[in-house]
Amino acid sequence: MEVSKENARAKAEHYCAYQERSQQEVRDKLYSWGLHQLDVENLIADLIAAGFLNEERFALAYASGKFRLKSWGKHKIKQGLQQKSVSKPLIKMALASLDDQAYREKLHELLQAKARLEKEKHPYKRKHKLLRYAISKGYESELALELLNDNDL
Repeated sequence: MEVSKENARAKAEHYCAYQERSQQEVRDKLYSWGLHQLDVENLIADLIAAGFLNEERFALAYASGKFRLKSWGKHKIKQGLQQKSVSKPLIKMALASLDDQAYREKLHELLQAKARLEKEKHPYKRKHKLLRYAISKGYESELALELLNDNDL
């Protein structure tokens, strides 16, 4: 889809206003509209200056949203932010913004819910399945093991 330079700014502002976006997402969208590299970089600079694009705000919103809505752990959130080309310091800051107590409670709730559905009766196999589930959601294996051992799930 070809978009003129004049229309591209308005469309990009709308695209960024709809939800928080990473610079890479916006860059990819602008290239998909047929804009050239110089136009894309100038437009990105304009969007940053106007407050439509902010990597820090995006990283915080992404981490918070994936944790609250999808119950993702820190490893999975970190991987998602890396795929969006977010810088390492911003990834660290976004992960640090997650409340440790809420993080533990969320993992505990996930493990309890999964344990209720788990049909395996053998205790070691059961614990292994629950641990694999927690790891697949992006949680740290040490934390998952600690919760599994402390709560007899």
